[in-house]
Amino acid sequence: MDTTVQAYLHDTLGIAPKVRAWPGAGKLPYFLQDAFEVRELKLLDRLILLAIDRQPSKRGLATVRSQVDKLRQLAGMPVVYVTGALASYERKRLIEQNVPFMVPGNQLYLPDLGIDLREYFRQRPAAADTALSPATQAMLIVVLLRKPWRAEWQPAEVVTDLGYTAMTLSRAVKEITAAGIATMRTEGRARWLHMERTAAETWERAKPLLRSPIRRRFWAQPILNWKPPHVRLAGLSALARYSMLAEPQWPIYAIGPSQWKTATQAGIETLPEQMPGACEWELWHYNPALVPNSETVDPLSLTLSLQGNTDERVQLALDELKERFPW
Repeated sequence: MDTTVQAYLHDTLGIAPKVRAWPGAGKLPYFLQDAFEVRELKLLDRLILLAIDRQPSKRGLATVRSQVDKLRQLAGMPVVYVTGALASYERKRLIEQNVPFMVPGNQLYLPDLGIDLREYFRQRPAAADTALSPATQAMLIVVLLRKPWRAEWQPAEVVTDLGYTAMTLSRAVKEITAAGIATMRTEGRARWLHMERTAAETWERAKPLLRSPIRRRFWAQPILNWKPPHVRLAGLSALARYSMLAEPQWPIYAIGPSQWKTATQAGIETLPEQMPGACEWELWHYNPALVPNSETVDPLSLTLSLQGNTDERVQLALDELKERFPW
């Protein structure tokens, strides 16, 4: 649970607090030790305790509230109730009773700090001026994934396959050459880009200029009955296909701008939270189907989409994913 909490706070607040053992846990009454795993973290310059529920399905909310209150009195510190899942009516009751709680990946309610993460999302820092545009990133990834590897290629062919305009092509060539990823030569009216490095070396050189392809995440019922290959598995669902990581409970899919436009025209309704039968969706800056004949997004874009995840299991799975790169 420690890594799950840390990853959730990193993704939402943009901070990476360390969750650690609380020295006073062994001195608590046995009923509190049986009820909670008590951890400590520093959040927004305040020390708080996490009361991680050991028996989430065996106690009523009235018991939870009284035990959290008792723990707060004994510790003399703010206490946050942590559990893996809560029904909507349970969250509503906890809010009405002013009980701080956290459901990693779903909601964080800290009234003392004025935080309700149903409505608060981290504003990601703007990318550096040298970052490649989404269209250029997509073009580069397509080239890096080609088999066999070709160090010299015509950008016009790649851009045509991606459905981009001549203006986008011109900008992409400028960005790639300005970044020192490739050099350009002309042959008649054709432009060629040449890479001095191998595909693996080019990927490492370009990575600081690449960004997560995800524009936003949301929950929704299945969109227009789309399933692979019409949409691609993404996030942890895709990573599970490449590694020993377990599949998430609810599937995660990625769609691009054109698919999103179709979905909005069809009257898609996003949900405020996960509900039975719903899926998690990622809206990408570019088409997630960069490689043909696949149920998942490509491994390079997938890596970029998860590089900020601090869960150790995810990082180990990403290491496995690297073994699937085509070089």
